[in-house]
Amino acid sequence: MEQVAADARSTLRKLELDVTRRLDGLLHGDHKGLVPGHGSELGETRRYEPGDDIRRIDWNVTARLSEAHIRQTIAERELETWVIVDNGARLGMGSAGREKRDLALAAVASVGFLTQRDGNRIGAILTGPIGEQVIAPRGSRKHLMHLLHQVASAQSPEGSGVTDLEATLRRIGAVAKRRGMIAVVSDFRVRDGWQDAIATLARRHDVIACEIVDPLEMELPNVGLLPVVDPATGQLIEVPTQKAKVRKAYADAAAARRQEISGSFVRQGIDHIELRTDHDWMNDVVRFVAQRKHRLLATAGRRR
Repeated sequence: MEQVAADARSTLRKLELDVTRRLDGLLHGDHKGLVPGHGSELGETRRYEPGDDIRRIDWNVTARLSEAHIRQTIAERELETWVIVDNGARLGMGSAGREKRDLALAAVASVGFLTQRDGNRIGAILTGPIGEQVIAPRGSRKHLMHLLHQVASAQSPEGSGVTDLEATLRRIGAVAKRRGMIAVVSDFRVRDGWQDAIATLARRHDVIACEIVDPLEMELPNVGLLPVVDPATGQLIEVPTQKAKVRKAYADAAAARRQEISGSFVRQGIDHIELRTDHDWMNDVVRFVAQRKHRLLATAGRRR
């Protein structure tokens, strides 16, 4: 037991070093938190000046004083981040040297280490077919390491069913009262209904979707009659992979599903990163973070 705990601490420490060395500075600039631009806390009003954003005009004050005034906002010093982590049995598969669950932990670590260091608070909901575990948001490194340890050790047993991601997304919408960031880490091979729920969250929060993918979910190798077990349901299916038509039908269905998932994120303006078990996840995260920061800074610049 002590050896298992020591191995877990070593894994988390390595993740921390990888994230901070490769990603340090990419999300943190002159702005506070992860979302550059005006804050959301109301401040004082002042007289409107040419060049001010007309969307910030306080019409109540303007009507009372008969002169245009804008409402200044105070940049938030503390960002509250929630991470929703799917720990369903399907996250236990992996055909390229690592399991999908390993990438889920890496995604949570990336979000955690980059939001916690400035005193931002992070919480999590670990969700699966057998229930949820809620970890209230706090700001210390000790809390983050505890959160990551819970993510690393949580998993649903095989055959326990499919994660009800929609219910968890609805629940966090009620729990996260303050505007902040919500990262959803899943393979999104769950019951439908989550699309509308995540769209509702995106209207108030900055939402990031971290999709975990294994190459076997995209196409089948030609290995003859392949027995396949669904970890979530325990259902056994024998797939004749020697047939080209079967492999093509599988690949076409997988591509259509992938397009459906990514399209739902695009329509809602949700940032989407795909982490694959056969890729260097750190390179994918670095690329995503750099592109995201560039886009957010460009958007903030246009609003000024």
